[in-house]
Amino acid sequence: MVELRAAGTNEVQTAMTIIDAAKRHLKEQGIDQWQTGYPDDACIKRDLEAGKGFFVVENGAILGYLCVDYDGEPAYDQMQGTWNTSENYVVVHRMAFAASARGKGISSSVFQLVEKMSKQRGITSFRVDTDEDNHKMRHILQKNGFSYCGTIWFDNSEKIAFDKVF
Repeated sequence: MVELRAAGTNEVQTAMTIIDAAKRHLKEQGIDQWQTGYPDDACIKRDLEAGKGFFVVENGAILGYLCVDYDGEPAYDQMQGTWNTSENYVVVHRMAFAASARGKGISSSVFQLVEKMSKQRGITSFRVDTDEDNHKMRHILQKNGFSYCGTIWFDNSEKIAFDKVF
């Protein structure tokens, strides 16, 4: 069973190993996302120190990393488009999986776990963004009930933004 486990502040390198592999995977697909240095060690260290970094774990094996953030994303305040709700929301950033975990539907399980965790906090809205040319992530988002809302500017490029009300 897939679970989310809070990442410890001493686990930056474990997260970066997964993220670096994901950066290579994106590059191999011709996707510009994450090719300018972001996310880097300092970014992941901030996630972990703030208690926002999580590992995706199955039977003790770490399959992925993500940031689960309830504090809002400033870039979302300047979106060109319209969110489906103005309620407080959860945002997932920096979701990456080990090569062995790709293509197995684990991202859908992760989104369900984040929704469950959010509902327990009284949050009923979920936002996420990705590069326009990241067709795999776009498919995953649509498959999981996210709706396209508009565009934002983040990490020196335009991103497409999605949300889901649950």
